[in-house]
Amino acid sequence: MIRLFFLIVLGLFFAFAITACGNDSKTTRVIMQTDLGDIEIDVYNSRAPISAENFLYYVDNDLYEGEGFYRAVRPETDPLKLGMQIIQGGVLSGETKTAPIDHETTQMSGLSHTHGAISIARNEPGTGSAAYFFISIGDNTFLDYGGSRNPDGQGYAVFGQVVKGMDVVRAVQLRETNGPSESEVTKGQYLTEPVKIIKARRK
Repeated sequence: MIRLFFLIVLGLFFAFAITACGNDSKTTRVIMQTDLGDIEIDVYNSRAPISAENFLYYVDNDLYEGEGFYRAVRPETDPLKLGMQIIQGGVLSGETKTAPIDHETTQMSGLSHTHGAISIARNEPGTGSAAYFFISIGDNTFLDYGGSRNPDGQGYAVFGQVVKGMDVVRAVQLRETNGPSESEVTKGQYLTEPVKIIKARRK
């Protein structure tokens, strides 16, 4: 009886250990193929679970296929003169394929808008979607929680990191930006021709 009890306890211990290890700092590698080359992204499932799940839904359901990167901000086109450098991509029509998601601040995730960070774009908190995401070039920490970019102080939701292909990101950023804009805020930021996303998949 004692031996049976010991075996049961031991089995429960190993089951718990395997589960714990599987959930600890879990990441998913995604490869995004574009006209200009591949971008590899580590998605932080455990640190930003809501944002990560939404992004992976778009990946797994081929919702980025045939879409693209359409916006590039350089210091000289940042109207707030903060030196922001990003590229933005996703669904070219701007239409979401899922409901808007809850806003995961960088205070909650412990992440930051450092070089290569990938984030969920939004208007008001709670209106974000992986239908539109952006990648930081250089450090844009004013986009973090409490940063000066947003009057609401909530920043944007970082959910991953580019681990390979920042040369491709930079190449997108340097493309011509004479595309039409409906707002003075984004004037000179839209690519004349979007860079196509051929395919996004888990590695």
